[in-house]
Amino acid sequence: MENRTEVTEFILLGLTSDPGLQLPLFLMFLLIYTITLVGNLGIILLIVLDSRLHTPMYFFLGNLSLVDFGYSSAVTHMVMGGLLLGNEVISYNSCAAQMFFITAFVTAENYLLTSMAYDRYAAVCKPLHYTTTMTTNMCAYLVITCYVCGFLNASIYTGNIFSLSFCLSNVVHHFFCDIPAVMALSCSDRHVSELVPIYAATFNIFLLS
Repeated sequence: MENRTEVTEFILLGLTSDPGLQLPLFLMFLLIYTITLVGNLGIILLIVLDSRLHTPMYFFLGNLSLVDFGYSSAVTHMVMGGLLLGNEVISYNSCAAQMFFITAFVTAENYLLTSMAYDRYAAVCKPLHYTTTMTTNMCAYLVITCYVCGFLNASIYTGNIFSLSFCLSNVVHHFFCDIPAVMALSCSDRHVSELVPIYAATFNIFLLS
């Protein structure tokens, strides 16, 4: 085991250290998150309940709303807690989990957008073959692939970062556990670890193209 991590928690610098701005920022984030929550869950509920919306386009849109809700929740809760309570400490495992879910949902969203583009391409360019192309099984396969690619990509990114040793500063210069901000705190040799995100991103771009 090469991971000899001594750091057990990280300190997020957050958005501001000015006490006068923390409450207004908390209220602003609360409003934005509430709108995001109601909007995305409302879209999902509407699509599920209305049988007229059980089409490929709305199936992808529902999953897009689910993914948007996922990564919004992964970031916003910690930011709001830091602004309201002034507690900007996040445990080692919580930081890894936050990074994992943010990366997974963001990657899945990109693949979903590509799937939606393919759906519209089939509808516009090949309308006579649309019903035989975008079948229920095909839509399910595309969505499952999006989630698998998202969580696989997140596993690579998170495993790569947290295989490093953190024995220097534990202050993250960000308001959440972002990959570059956490990697900068490592006292290990980061040459190979810095190449992994580049290769992974290149691979994802190649697939999305």
